[in-house]
Amino acid sequence: MRRGSVVAAAALMASVALAGLPPPAGSRTPSVPTGLQAATLTSVLVPATTPASAAPGSSGAAPAPQTQVATAYVEPGRVPRAPGKRPRVGVPASGAASAWKAPRSRLSGQATFYDNGTTAMRLPRGTLVRICGAGGCLVRTVTDYGPGRHDRIVDLDRPDFFRICGCPSWSGTTRVTVAIY
Repeated sequence: MRRGSVVAAAALMASVALAGLPPPAGSRTPSVPTGLQAATLTSVLVPATTPASAAPGSSGAAPAPQTQVATAYVEPGRVPRAPGKRPRVGVPASGAASAWKAPRSRLSGQATFYDNGTTAMRLPRGTLVRICGAGGCLVRTVTDYGPGRHDRIVDLDRPDFFRICGCPSWSGTTRVTVAIY
């Protein structure tokens, strides 16, 4: 059996906790829905210019703000005039040597594809590589470690493989050159 004082203290704490709660918010009956007021959908014109302020040395009291009827910024049915020709800006030409910095090293070998959306080489993740084949070149970041076989140097995502391969879709490997940056 519990002692009476423990039960009385628990009952007292529960009543104090319930008394401290705020009453439910809101009304107990639903409000009557009202329609949209006409003033909600009226348009307001804002003047594009500000009224002139009081001249210095005048009475000191600023004139009351005035509301002026202003013309619209864009009139309906009119298309704004297009600006004139843009000036030509000369861009310095870059030489072939300055387009890419020199790679740390180059590898040549076989590349293949596998369908997990990564570029895999036996290099640390995050290494930037440029992979060139018969169909063109790609710049990718190494995101996986591989390939599993030692006769290949890189595993590519399927679209990347066929972009640099320049070969039919049933091919499995292609010769590539990889520049490591």
